[in-house]
Amino acid sequence: MPKAIFSGLSRSTFDESNPAPYLKGTRKGVDEALVRKISADKREPAWMLQHRLESLRIFREKPMPAWGADLSALNLDDIVYYARSGARNTDDWAKVPAEIRRVYDRLGIPEAERKVLAGVGAQYESDVVYHSLKKQWEDLGVLFLDMDDAVRQYPDLVRRSFMKCVPPSDHKFAALHGAVWSGGTFLYVPKGVHVKEPLQAYFRMNARNMGQFEHTLIVVDEGASVHYIEGCSAPKYGSQALHAGCVEIFVKPGARCRYSSVENWSRDTYNLNTKRAIVEKDGVMEWVGGNMGSGVTMLYPCSMLVGEHARCDHLGLAFANAGQWQDTGAKVMHLAPHTSSTVVSKSISKGGGTAVYRGKLHVASHAHDCTASVTCDALLLDDDSRTDTIPDIAVRNDDVTIAHEATVGKLSAEDLFYLTSRGIPEAEATAMIVNGFIEPIVKLLPLEYAVEMNRLIELEMEGSVG
Repeated sequence: MPKAIFSGLSRSTFDESNPAPYLKGTRKGVDEALVRKISADKREPAWMLQHRLESLRIFREKPMPAWGADLSALNLDDIVYYARSGARNTDDWAKVPAEIRRVYDRLGIPEAERKVLAGVGAQYESDVVYHSLKKQWEDLGVLFLDMDDAVRQYPDLVRRSFMKCVPPSDHKFAALHGAVWSGGTFLYVPKGVHVKEPLQAYFRMNARNMGQFEHTLIVVDEGASVHYIEGCSAPKYGSQALHAGCVEIFVKPGARCRYSSVENWSRDTYNLNTKRAIVEKDGVMEWVGGNMGSGVTMLYPCSMLVGEHARCDHLGLAFANAGQWQDTGAKVMHLAPHTSSTVVSKSISKGGGTAVYRGKLHVASHAHDCTASVTCDALLLDDDSRTDTIPDIAVRNDDVTIAHEATVGKLSAEDLFYLTSRGIPEAEATAMIVNGFIEPIVKLLPLEYAVEMNRLIELEMEGSVG
């Protein structure tokens, strides 16, 4: 069997940083001058500059969230909101600067592209440095390019959808994103095209006190299908970093989209990401996500089922270790009849970490004959950790089938005894139980990314016994 792409991952793989000479001349904090500079550097049309300025105005007016994770220690004036690495975007991996290329080589991204991916995007700080798409999909009309290029090359297509799913008025960090967004992915799949291999983008923050604000915009046209994967990481400095990206997905009638993410930001990072999909008639939206890094995470992928017989599946895994608060969950809005949804959320808490499931399920008064199921399973690995389940269910008609189940448990002493009595070391037995717990999530990832997820869990589990 060939060596798995990500089998050599270690914590140092993610925590190692490159020098950041490009930070010279940058400044911390955000104001109108910075917003205008970002727009000018990217040669954006006037409508995008106006969007940025209006978003900045909303950001200044919106209060910090007063619910969920504690954000009181986050100093927004101590973040670098825009830093260009100096690398130019290319579709030739050999032309990416060697020091940046080494980062992605360590993470296994080029190898994954050669083996299992239809296309790859790589972002470093505020710039996309590499983007490629296999010719067979390009010939079928698939568009896969970074958002900066998409705004210039396909302004009408982008303008119809950009921040229409997640408006800047949603909350303070959506507004901040609208003002300073940079890079990200634009993916359009034409009618009837089924992209059989996943596409991936990987986002890397490198410098101290960095902020990253990539924008992902996916449009899956009528009867088409695609699987898109995002990964991300950052080194650990002992000082704050901020990730406030945005994902907008439009699933047209009869289309299907699977969005998978493996987020492994450093413990320094506040991960305040917003992800949302609008699903039309007979469309299917699948979310598969794992959150292992970041000191604080607030992330709740949302599906808005606006067409009859639309469906969504949310599967999420959060791992909260020492000093981490993983506040994650899912939101589902049944806004049309005969729609269905499934939410499966799993969390693991260790070393005093806190994992919270925070979900919202809404069924509109006219959305009759809907089916929804929510299952939350939490696993505590010690007596110092914490888990909470906070569901919000609002059903506005009585022609629905709703199920909600939540379980919290510790490692079974009986299961551990059974395994160790057969000669399996306790640490290995613990890992086996944990792997069985997360298996429903991991099995939906392509093989190489399932290996990555399992390896990240192994890294988090180190030292959990004894």
